[in-house]
Amino acid sequence: MRIVVSGAAGFIGSHFCDRLLADGHAVVGLDNFLTGSSSNVAHLADHPRFRLCVQDVTQPFAIDGAVDGVVHMASPASPKDYLEHPIETLDVGSLGTRRMLEQALEKGARFLLTSTSECYGDPLEHPQVETYWGHVNPVGPRSCYDESKRFAEALTMAFHRQHGLRTNIARIFNTYGPRMKLDDGRVVPAFLDQALRGEPLTVFGDGSQTRSFCYVSDLVDGLCRLMLSDERYPVNLGNPVEMTILEFAGHIRRMTGRRSEIVRRPLPEDDPKQRRPDIAKAQAVLGWTPRVALEEGLLPTVEYFRGLLK
Repeated sequence: MRIVVSGAAGFIGSHFCDRLLADGHAVVGLDNFLTGSSSNVAHLADHPRFRLCVQDVTQPFAIDGAVDGVVHMASPASPKDYLEHPIETLDVGSLGTRRMLEQALEKGARFLLTSTSECYGDPLEHPQVETYWGHVNPVGPRSCYDESKRFAEALTMAFHRQHGLRTNIARIFNTYGPRMKLDDGRVVPAFLDQALRGEPLTVFGDGSQTRSFCYVSDLVDGLCRLMLSDERYPVNLGNPVEMTILEFAGHIRRMTGRRSEIVRRPLPEDDPKQRRPDIAKAQAVLGWTPRVALEEGLLPTVEYFRGLLK
């Protein structure tokens, strides 16, 4: 297939492009480099089936030739980035989603939206299942990201219902691996940056809040399976193995061989207290279950960050 991918130079986007190319597809990558990095796709510069276009998908654009799939991955995804670019985040989730959907409709292509577990907000149900409508503060500081993705899901379903467009929606939970930005602000790069520099690990709140960490290759495999499926409603993709932030700090100290102390800071507003996906639907519909254990995935991730800090 020939597949258009927005956000192709992002952390997950670049790994997704790698997988599509490995599977024999051709990829047209789009990115305006607001938060993506050209270094993430530099290794693809001479690939015969990959083309990278500098493009803001909130602006009008056209893709030449036939297209079989359109994948909308573009968006700031870390709190640091979307709090710094709140309007751009809302624009890419609304106008950007519409322009990508219109491309899919024009080309007669399938469409995949990468949404987020942030649609559940600070959840009152645990673990989170796709039928849970969420507990989101629509005017809080994180709402620019949460609501942009919730709107993107609604728009995707509207195109499916009104135009019969073949659509899929992935709700992505915490994902980690090489190519995350050093200054990303999320817990994996933050802890690794601090530990490898021999600095204390910053834990927000008392560290009892939980997260579930999925290695990027597992996540990408789930996205590929979903893109080819007939499931139109959202599907959770993430690792259901849950741990507290303090437990995760212990993993980081062991993997880096550092004895970094823990320092505590106030918990950010609307920061979720619990986050764990119910993946029964992904298992049943896609035959998908994460396979990479945390310490197995942390090995290449730690080495990647060591390289950045040399």
